[in-house]
Amino acid sequence: MFTVSLNGPQIIIIQRIWNVKAKVVPVIIGATGSISKSYRKYVSNIPGNHAVKELQKTAILGTAHILPKVLM
Repeated sequence: MFTVSLNGPQIIIIQRIWNVKAKVVPVIIGATGSISKSYRKYVSNIPGNHAVKELQKTAILGTAHILPKVLM
């Protein structure tokens, strides 16, 4: 397991450039569409509707787009 730290300078840069308050929401969807156990908890902090199937579909299609380029 690894962690990604975006709590430092990256957040400050985003806040200054866009003049907004920013918060990191760790939503990870695997290349095969797998989602973390805490997915719903984190996504509930993001406004709007987020369909799990649509996000999984996007992850799988992105993987399918990358694989042929890497395997050639």
